[in-house]
Amino acid sequence: MPSLWNEQSPTSGNAPADFAKAPNQGLHPELYEIENAAIDHDDTLWHELIGAAPWAGKRIVDLGCGTGYWLPRYAADAREVIGIEPDAALLPAARARSGGATVLRGSAEHIPLPGDSVDVVHARFAYFFPSDENDCDPGLDEVMRVLRPGGSLVVIDNDQRRGEFADLLAESSWADAQGEGRAIHRWWADRGAETNPVMSSWSFDSRADLAAVLRMEFPSEVAGDWLARHPDATGLSYGYLLHLLTAPAGTAAPRQHKPPPTATRHER
Repeated sequence: MPSLWNEQSPTSGNAPADFAKAPNQGLHPELYEIENAAIDHDDTLWHELIGAAPWAGKRIVDLGCGTGYWLPRYAADAREVIGIEPDAALLPAARARSGGATVLRGSAEHIPLPGDSVDVVHARFAYFFPSDENDCDPGLDEVMRVLRPGGSLVVIDNDQRRGEFADLLAESSWADAQGEGRAIHRWWADRGAETNPVMSSWSFDSRADLAAVLRMEFPSEVAGDWLARHPDATGLSYGYLLHLLTAPAGTAAPRQHKPPPTATRHER
């Protein structure tokens, strides 16, 4: 089967001003495909996503869809699936996926859809890393604009306290850009969101795949130390947080917020 990333990438147009290329999927899309395939084999996370905001028969947006790995699975039940992605180099792979999803270039702060037009928005490790340095309110306001009254935003985030992946995060300086766990909880709570933990796992076909993904996601010494302490591992436990926010029934004035930074981290 030919690689999805052999297709010529578009070069015309400018990236959104709030876009910074993801150091994992943006630079290593084929390795990130292996990571996605290792996620949640027992469907614990998937069932929690359905329970939080069902999308069967509805229009769902995968915000920051990357190469579109999850688009066909959404399409199995949704009435319409739309992927939004700022990285032009990833768009051909997303558009080549099965399932008939529409894939558009855009970002959390610039969603190319009309207001009140979407039932569910998922953001999986994309854009929403709130901190003092990273103001995520502009993107949140834009998501609320496109959601229908009563529609749902579900943000899939890392649990920084539970699971072996959280242990790796605690050792990694690369994780600083995600923000601090307690501050993230407060940020979402202040905006009326409900946050729920979900414990799942990664399971790889081989130890070599696990090692390659860990070395993509973490500094070499952090990944190497973990692998040395777990010589037989082909997977690990992984804690997620689901932040669920429901669009208000009526029209609400947007929050006042700081101007967005010139670059926003796109992926975990």
